[in-house]
Amino acid sequence: MIRVLVAGAAGRMGSEVLRTVTAAEGMTVVAAVDPAHEHEEMDDGAGGCVACLRDLSVAIAETEPDVMVDFTHPSVVADNLRIALSAGVDCVVGTTGLADTTLRDVIARAPEGTCLFVAPNFAIGAVLMMHFAQQAARFMPAVEIVELHHDRKADAPSGTALRTAALVNAARSAVPATPGAETELPGAEGARGACVEDIRIHSVRLPGLVAHQEVIFGGQGQTLTIRHDSIDRTSFMPGVVLAIREVGSRSGLVVGLEQLLGV
Repeated sequence: MIRVLVAGAAGRMGSEVLRTVTAAEGMTVVAAVDPAHEHEEMDDGAGGCVACLRDLSVAIAETEPDVMVDFTHPSVVADNLRIALSAGVDCVVGTTGLADTTLRDVIARAPEGTCLFVAPNFAIGAVLMMHFAQQAARFMPAVEIVELHHDRKADAPSGTALRTAALVNAARSAVPATPGAETELPGAEGARGACVEDIRIHSVRLPGLVAHQEVIFGGQGQTLTIRHDSIDRTSFMPGVVLAIREVGSRSGLVVGLEQLLGV
């Protein structure tokens, strides 16, 4: 039985993880941590409740989890990882906005054999979208990304957009010249979006959205759009469960659900 601690358990993603892990075979929630919701009872989706704890170190010491799943906030995730990894707890992280250097630093300080698994997106369809975009970039190098998320998302661009840009840029053989910030009119700076990996990324934040992304390729007389839409947070849960099952058999820093899917 895999013992799971959920960090950020009162959040929209964390509460979904709690219910999903409770229902999944071969794993159980042993602790829910959310400092802003101490002592609140979280519905486990199976007729029971799990009380939120405030202190992650105490929760780990008392419940001895095998895996911590973190869907918290960029401002706290690094400290959570330092605490959990130093205790030898494998980590599955969906919180984005953390620098690669920070990820490498925290896993370097962890006991040998501990794994830090980070995915910018746990939806299997989103992983396929990135994979297809990487293949398309070999033949259509002119590309821009439009990512759309709910208005409470803490980072922009999204981790999915950044990962997509890195994969696409690595696959294309040339960076075609496209209009850049020099075309923006006075008072409309930013109209061309952020330039990441020589690719323009445009971030939309609106209520009603969950997580959506378009990768738009342009070529002579044609365009190709690869789009993925998560219309419900349950779309991320099969990927989270897969990561929880797999993280114990891996070590070091592992980035991207594609590493587990073999795509």
